[in-house]
Amino acid sequence: MPRRTATPNPSAPEAPITVTGFALAAGMAPEYRLVDMSADTSEGALPSTVTIREVGPRDGFQNEPEIIPTAAKVELIEALARTGLERIELTSFVRPDVIPQLADAAEVLAAVRLPESVIGSVLIPNERGLERSLEVRGAAGGRPAFDEVSVFLSASETHNRRNVGRGVAESLAGLEAVIALATQEGIPCEAVVATAFGCPYEGAVPRVRVLELAEALAAAGARELGFGDTTGMANPVQVAAFFPAAREALGPGVELTAHFHNTRGQGLANALAALQAGVESFESSFGELGGCPVPAGATGNIATEDLVSMLETMGVATGVDLDALIACARRAQEILGRPLGSHTLVAGPVGELAAH
Repeated sequence: MPRRTATPNPSAPEAPITVTGFALAAGMAPEYRLVDMSADTSEGALPSTVTIREVGPRDGFQNEPEIIPTAAKVELIEALARTGLERIELTSFVRPDVIPQLADAAEVLAAVRLPESVIGSVLIPNERGLERSLEVRGAAGGRPAFDEVSVFLSASETHNRRNVGRGVAESLAGLEAVIALATQEGIPCEAVVATAFGCPYEGAVPRVRVLELAEALAAAGARELGFGDTTGMANPVQVAAFFPAAREALGPGVELTAHFHNTRGQGLANALAALQAGVESFESSFGELGGCPVPAGATGNIATEDLVSMLETMGVATGVDLDALIACARRAQEILGRPLGSHTLVAGPVGELAAH
């Protein structure tokens, strides 16, 4: 019979236990064996460290049915900044009538105080959004209100039109102008290609189309290319094949970032596939907040605490204090007044359970 994984308390928390299935079925005393599950981080295996950009304050808050008070947003962002996260997406300069949840972008940026070690970014949908962000960036003096900008488009024509009201070619031309101006201002740019692994309207999205857009955005000056599984359609085999092709197309000078949603419960499996393909940069959202405005049912990103828990127990360092991160998700639950989807928030860290 197949082997099952059991979770009794082992003497060493970092060494999970397996128990043979036939013993359980026969009512015999189970045979436990310690198994070392930490990662092989030698050359050619998993990376020893990864970087995570927390996108909950933008991607998460924009998808909430209610409008979160500005003071609560600032509280959560500053708490996240104390967890060891190196990058946080703070807000977006979108039209307030389209996404009223982020209408207070300027107020959030004016109020937030980040440690010098934390890089803050804002999402920019178009040229007007960049103009508005630049008006705010240096208004208070001292440290700029944000350090990076992110731009985005969909690889799917239908999704792009429903999401931003433009065709892909028009969006690309606009983003090339945004990247050029941001670069002129000395602001690094990340460009995200959404629906990179599938579209809810068009189905499969050809990889060649995704990579052509990525190459155009890199040529425009984007230093980092993110690939979004916007509605949770990716699978690990697809992801494992995609990122080596992206690296070959874009070369070693462009940072590759993976952005997965957990719409169909495959987010962490896809993250592992990306990690095994050499990706060292991920985007996720605390509490599993987020989703996509179109279509309905496009639920949240992978939870940052779930991603951190998985990586750290595999021996891949994130630099993030998991307990502090869980506390942030728990506080978000209190503010929203409803349970969030994060598994680690519910179950607790692996080491904590093993210690009981």
